[in-house]
Amino acid sequence: MTATRTAPHGRDRGQVTVEFLGMTPLILLTLVLMWQFVLLGYTFTLAGNAADEAVRAGTAAKPGARQAACVQAGTDKLPGAWSGTVTCGGGGGYVTADVTLKVPVLFPGSIGFPFEVKGHAGAVEEAKD
Repeated sequence: MTATRTAPHGRDRGQVTVEFLGMTPLILLTLVLMWQFVLLGYTFTLAGNAADEAVRAGTAAKPGARQAACVQAGTDKLPGAWSGTVTCGGGGGYVTADVTLKVPVLFPGSIGFPFEVKGHAGAVEEAKD
């Protein structure tokens, strides 16, 4: 009586495919989370840069137009997909700017998370000669 044996690797046929399909949702979730963290970091960068630019414009503007120049410069530095506010203030020779942005969910311009990212900057007014 001869027994036929199947090769041990014959029973494992397709195992790699099944394991890959089982890991695909975890891989996709990891990529989505990494992308969301990139958007969060980029939003922090945008808020800080917009606040810096707003203060720079506010310190260089004439005293009567300081507020408008500050807000305009901060708003101009924000891409259209990021919604937020720019407020400028200060006094006594000091100009401040606060930028508040919403962090987009997966795609800029879409819905935002319920929390906001804030950027703040301040500088001394330039002397006018």
